[in-house]
Amino acid sequence: MECLYFSASRCRSCTLMTVPYAQQLQSKVEDCKRLLADFPDLEFLPAQASSEQGFRNKAKMVISGTTDKPTIGILDAEGRGIDLRNCGVVADQLRAVFPLIERFIHELKLIPYDVPKRKGELKHVILTVSDTGSVMVRWVLRTKKHFVALRDSLPQFLEQLPRHSVVSVNFLPEHKAVLEGEEEIILTRRTTLEFGLNGVPMHLRPQGFFQTNSEVAAALYRQARQWINDANPESVWDLYSGVGGFALHCAAEDRTVYGIETSTEAVEAAETSAKAMELDDIHFKAQDATEFALGAGWAPEAVIVNPPRRGITADLSTWLNGSDVQQIIYSSCNAKSLARDLERLENYTPTLARVMDMFPQTNHYEVIVKLEHKAA
Repeated sequence: MECLYFSASRCRSCTLMTVPYAQQLQSKVEDCKRLLADFPDLEFLPAQASSEQGFRNKAKMVISGTTDKPTIGILDAEGRGIDLRNCGVVADQLRAVFPLIERFIHELKLIPYDVPKRKGELKHVILTVSDTGSVMVRWVLRTKKHFVALRDSLPQFLEQLPRHSVVSVNFLPEHKAVLEGEEEIILTRRTTLEFGLNGVPMHLRPQGFFQTNSEVAAALYRQARQWINDANPESVWDLYSGVGGFALHCAAEDRTVYGIETSTEAVEAAETSAKAMELDDIHFKAQDATEFALGAGWAPEAVIVNPPRRGITADLSTWLNGSDVQQIIYSSCNAKSLARDLERLENYTPTLARVMDMFPQTNHYEVIVKLEHKAA
């Protein structure tokens, strides 16, 4: 795809913007194979491609400039706003909301935060769109100065948004390089943004995590579900479960599933989904994955892990390696830490892998690997 922002050097976030997409995908597969070259039995399935543009379901936009002329985008090296509201990798439904954001900044006289001067109120707007078309809008403010205005304008704001949208206000009083603070007030009656990936209802709360590419996330969950159903285990643990994507997709009759996640917000969202699906034998718990595994006193037949970039802990690797878990499915956004963890799991054979291109136009990618317990 072509990007005028990239060509003009206004934004260089998409480092592979000038590289043909087929070449991008092939390079990611080659990189993954190189990093996992120590596992000769590992077969790579065809990579999961993505749409080249409009694939991002989330936009984290810095608000800068002035009330009369706000910028919606990023900051340059000097802390000045660069407007990116026509960014091509952002979903069209989100780009359509940017004029509305600008209009309400004008009408409510919201004061954009000036990073160099450390003055102002409105720091960011974080937008997410579900595959159903509904949108979550999160206003990030420095103080509560504009809160009443945003709350009172909610009916007019919602009239301009798709049905079943969610609106909240987040407070970030500190001057630091983060997107959001701890305090969040949801303004709408609806508190979660509902997705319907592969027919599975999934719910995102304002401070929860969801994969930024819905199309590839759906393919990722389908792949894990296929591998689990092929083995047909009676019990499955989904560690680092987030809002329950893997657990919910792998739930089945006569199968016990546990989803373990530190975020209470994510656990609440997952429980909402399980209730909607009328699943009885699926359980979500807010706990550290390693702590849960080491203290459970039993092991399931299959384990799914989807850790952050640093990978799983050494203690969890040791526990898994000494367990009688028959199958491990490892979903990773960092093939380097994945390679390290596979080395630690010496009692397991990585058999199948598939690169999932969650992040086109960049060097990043997801990879999912199936491991089988070696025969005694």
